Amino acid sequence: MRIAISWQLLPEFAIVGLAAILLSAGLIVALMPLLVRYAMARPNARSSHVTPTPQGGGIAVVGAVTLLAIPTMLYLPGFDAVQLHQLWVLFAAVALLATIGAVDDIRTIEALPRLLFQFLAVGVVVALLPEEVRVFPGIPLWLERLITVFTGVWCVNLVNFMDGIDCMVVVEIVPLSAALCLLAIIGALPLPATLIAFALLGAMIGFAPFNRPVAKLFLGDVGSLPIGLLMFWLLLQLAGRGHVIAALLLPLYFLADATVTLVLRIVRRESIMTAHREHFYQQAMDRGLPVKTVIVRIAAVNIVLALLALATATLRSPMFSLAALVAGGALVAVLLANLAKSER
Repeated sequence: MRIAISWQLLPEFAIVGLAAILLSAGLIVALMPLLVRYAMARPNARSSHVTPTPQGGGIAVVGAVTLLAIPTMLYLPGFDAVQLHQLWVLFAAVALLATIGAVDDIRTIEALPRLLFQFLAVGVVVALLPEEVRVFPGIPLWLERLITVFTGVWCVNLVNFMDGIDCMVVVEIVPLSAALCLLAIIGALPLPATLIAFALLGAMIGFAPFNRPVAKLFLGDVGSLPIGLLMFWLLLQLAGRGHVIAALLLPLYFLADATVTLVLRIVRRESIMTAHREHFYQQAMDRGLPVKTVIVRIAAVNIVLALLALATATLRSPMFSLAALVAGGALVAVLLANLAKSER
């Protein structure tokens, strides 16, 4: 039944994806004069860009997802009252993080208040999850939900931390959301997550031409924070349907780069609340590797991870899933080592 529903609504979802491309790009064109005037990202010691560049493109990405998803979920058959309620809560949390990000883009917010707002947004989304959405049913529900909240806050910051060079978030989210769209067709995602996956894929594709090297526009925190929440929510829906390995494989490069960097900074007793240039992709650029080369390598690995995730969800073999996770981990480890040692 899940497959039939996905196939029946595939034309509608495809239209949502195409409309998101056009709406995201159109909003960027319309907003660009305002962003140039009020939201310029000026180079500093931690920046990877050398000329002032407008930021805030995330307004268009998040706006396209929201503006298309709301009327679509009200129009399409199949959404029950619980699903609609969950989506409204998700959109409210996305709007909160986008607002905090927009303020931070223009006028810096201290780390602690920003973190508290992130816990609030993620906490509300997780608290209203149906009880049947379980990733680890062997542990008490309250403990799983607590772990899930901290994981969600980490994902929100994950995208923000990794959004440090041109097209970085694009080459992460486009393969990830494209894989989720394909997984939805085989019934691996519920209806609301399918809608968000198609909308997010289209919105990021619409943003991509403006962010390719050399970028004319950055996402900004207004985009990276809510996109991190959407990514977390989508992967949680996937894991909640039994596809835990696929949900780990899809964001594995982002998870590995950010988490290993954080652990190394803790070991060196460096402040984890201050900005830095110690991520593996930043190390590669500091050694003179062109941004296009870095992005191509990361995109290639993300595509392979997406294919592995699709295979695990399709085959449903525990042995193959374990082998795919090991292979994906090894591939990411090779990439991190390559970025850490690469020179022009």
